[in-house]
Amino acid sequence: MGRPFLKMNGLGNDFVVVETRSAPFEPTAAQVRAIADRATGIGCDQLIAVDPAEGADAHVRFWNADGEEVGACGNGTRCVGWLLMQSSGKDEAVIETRAGRLVATRAGERLVSVDMGPPRLEWNEIPLAEPHDTRALDVVLYHHADLMAPPGCVSMGNPHVVFFVPDAEQAPAAEAGPAIEGHPLFPEHVNVGFAQVKAPDRIRLRVWERGAGLTKACGTGACAAMVAASRRGLIGRHATMELDGGELFVEWRADGHVIMTGPAAVDFQGELP
Repeated sequence: MGRPFLKMNGLGNDFVVVETRSAPFEPTAAQVRAIADRATGIGCDQLIAVDPAEGADAHVRFWNADGEEVGACGNGTRCVGWLLMQSSGKDEAVIETRAGRLVATRAGERLVSVDMGPPRLEWNEIPLAEPHDTRALDVVLYHHADLMAPPGCVSMGNPHVVFFVPDAEQAPAAEAGPAIEGHPLFPEHVNVGFAQVKAPDRIRLRVWERGAGLTKACGTGACAAMVAASRRGLIGRHATMELDGGELFVEWRADGHVIMTGPAAVDFQGELP
């Protein structure tokens, strides 16, 4: 018998979701890559395992399409939160992750808010290989006219670098993303955001995700870009984030926590081969 899975997405950022109550699930990197392969597998940006947990509704693990296990995935957490709330009938779900405890709440029909916790802003929390001002890095990561202004760095349980560009559509995301992802400054590699501030409460964002490439949406990337822009005084404490797959609303509350709100959708179900 194959193992049942759900294919889900948050703004087109798509996931294969597996629950582990019936049997343990410890995929190898090669198995993750096989599942994520869009030509020969199921196809996804991330694989997600939903494990039983004491003192929480679930413990959740995430793997990027390249097979690497990672600490956080914002859109994936929203999708799992929706599943858990549908199962329990409650309006809240507490989720343990490698990056910490997250709380998902209902925000409307198929809309979910996730308290992503406070951003991590110190250089060693990102982490960087050496001390730098994370508000505005004083190092050139990629030689391109639109990327010479100092980027900001934020960790939302996973590392992000955010470039502020005049036009996100024209930013060299597909070329610069993979080059910057593996830059020596980032010992755990990095997600690369290309953000265009369109108004004091609106940002157009494209993200090259480490281990997954350009995706239609990145929840932690949206949170990181909003925080990075706010730290620079480019916006206030909340913004609508325009991603290729749709819009997320992100707020950096006065208590320091970042709240992300957006949709969750189920595409289909099946069995892993």
